[in-house]
Amino acid sequence: MSVDRPGVRIAVLGGFGLWVGGEPVAVPGGSERVLAFVALRCRAAVPRHLIAGTLWPEASERRAHADLRAALARSGAGRPALEITPAEVRLAPGTTVDLHHARRTAQRLLDPAGPHRLPEVPLDAVLALSTDLLPGWYEDWALAEAEEWRQLRLHALETLAARLGAARRCAEAVTAAQAAVHAEPLRESAQTCLVRAHLADGNPSEALNAFTRYARRLHEELGLEPTERLHRLAAGDVRPARAPSASRGGHAGVTRRREEW
Repeated sequence: MSVDRPGVRIAVLGGFGLWVGGEPVAVPGGSERVLAFVALRCRAAVPRHLIAGTLWPEASERRAHADLRAALARSGAGRPALEITPAEVRLAPGTTVDLHHARRTAQRLLDPAGPHRLPEVPLDAVLALSTDLLPGWYEDWALAEAEEWRQLRLHALETLAARLGAARRCAEAVTAAQAAVHAEPLRESAQTCLVRAHLADGNPSEALNAFTRYARRLHEELGLEPTERLHRLAAGDVRPARAPSASRGGHAGVTRRREEW
């Protein structure tokens, strides 16, 4: 006999949140951590010893298991989100997690064997890929998951920006590239996407401004300079070799070459 469960939604992007039956639910900190840890494992069953050892690494094994039992017992209204057995914990059927949808969006964009279609609503995809995972959580497991997500979404945003630019949807390409730059301002591949998007949109001054801001920050924070390739791109010269001639102005030829995304 099946048991009807209220709809349960867990958020880990932008901070932890839990909704049951459409209503927000507050749970104690220890229960939050268990829910978040299990939610990050998608639908896989998570052994109780793994949860206990990861969330309470300084405690003895016996103490860590006792803390896990207490956290599960205190989860209260959050219990419908989980299926709990003596050996493992997993998400209950029907429980949704915002990260799972965002990951699928990123993976579809990056799949080399995929159809390379644009998302139906590109700006919704940009929004899904623009949010940090559990900001303010500084435990090792949370930081590792956050970094893995950051790398995935940066690559996906850059891919989306390039695909939008190639489709001549330049305003959306700029938005996607700006999201990548906001996530990691010192990442040259993200800055390159932004410069390309501005050039494709016919705005060489915006491209140069973006490049100048990046070059200044890169020098101030790391003592580094942008690559010669990005220098040439920002100046409107996308060719792989030969420096621009003195007779050609800083942005000469941009109108023609901006067609070459």
